[in-house]
Amino acid sequence: MSETEKITVVEGPTPAFEPNTEPWLLALSEGPAIPFTGRCLLRTFDGDALLQRCRKAWQQGRAACLEFTNMAGLPEEALILAARVGEVEAGEVLHLWLRLNSWPEGFDDPDDPLDFESDDEDATGF
Repeated sequence: MSETEKITVVEGPTPAFEPNTEPWLLALSEGPAIPFTGRCLLRTFDGDALLQRCRKAWQQGRAACLEFTNMAGLPEEALILAARVGEVEAGEVLHLWLRLNSWPEGFDDPDDPLDFESDDEDATGF
């Protein structure tokens, strides 16, 4: 069984992705390129069932992905690295730690060859 388990955002806005602040998450993202790893919160009616779907896929050696519509209105997927159910004032939420295929708008991609901005202002020698 190698089919990816998919959790789909059916309605609502594009998830808001927060950049990675968890050191353990970087260990799950090793490779030749630096992927965007981050977290998002999704409101849910049955977070335990969604969490069980992820756990079952992982136990079977399958991937779990979040399907959503990006800001451009196009479908996109993000690999779920970890998940947890929580409560907020508005109800139940699913915390998802993800690896996105591309960096969300507003975040700098460290591997972008067209990003000429530099933090080192002395690089020109002037």
